[in-house]
Amino acid sequence: MTKLSTFYERTEKMSKNPKIPHPNYELLMEKTLQRLAAAGQRPRLLLHACCAPCSSATLERLAAAFEVTILYYNPNIAPPAEYHRREAELERFVRDAGYAARGVAVVELPYDPQEFYTAVQGLEAEPERGARCTVCYRLRLEQAARYAAAHGFGWFTTTLSISPMKDPVRLNTIGCELGERYGVQYLQSEFRKKDGYKRSLVLSEQYGLYRQEYCGCAFSKAEREAQAARRAAEAKGEHHAE
Repeated sequence: MTKLSTFYERTEKMSKNPKIPHPNYELLMEKTLQRLAAAGQRPRLLLHACCAPCSSATLERLAAAFEVTILYYNPNIAPPAEYHRREAELERFVRDAGYAARGVAVVELPYDPQEFYTAVQGLEAEPERGARCTVCYRLRLEQAARYAAAHGFGWFTTTLSISPMKDPVRLNTIGCELGERYGVQYLQSEFRKKDGYKRSLVLSEQYGLYRQEYCGCAFSKAEREAQAARRAAEAKGEHHAE
């Protein structure tokens, strides 16, 4: 077993075992924000973002404490039309919510889906939240860490932890490891806490944001479609049984 495989196995076991205490990432973030405010600091932060809805409540939490730049790097999203729709909606939200006027910019890196398919080769049959997702987390967070280091950011983090479908243990473990490797501090967080996810729903309705029905990759799309088909078949069966 490779060192990387051992890392994935360790973090997945920790995230799935309720007996292993998980760090309070929300509290860790609050302490960081308080420390920066007390020191009169507002450092630059690179925020990896997957979509407008997940960015909405996240930006609300971070914009006052950091000079935020958004990085849109998501080679996992398929098909291309979906990828471009999410990016355009993110740009629109940043503009309409007034963040662009406050200096928040969106940086889009080149879209190459093959980067994702190469990274997850052999994990295609994994369920959502399985090992394939761990690899995808790392792929995107490593690009964010690399970009942050190359462009002088002191901090980086991701919007992904606002989703109930994403694992904050794996996200923060990977983020901290990459932060050490690239010399950029990773802001540990769990943005869905303090009703963060609910707040994103409110903001999505307020700004009329497009909310996708699947995580992003072709595999999660197929899984959601299969689940919908099963529910429809079950409902049809119940109807005939009446």
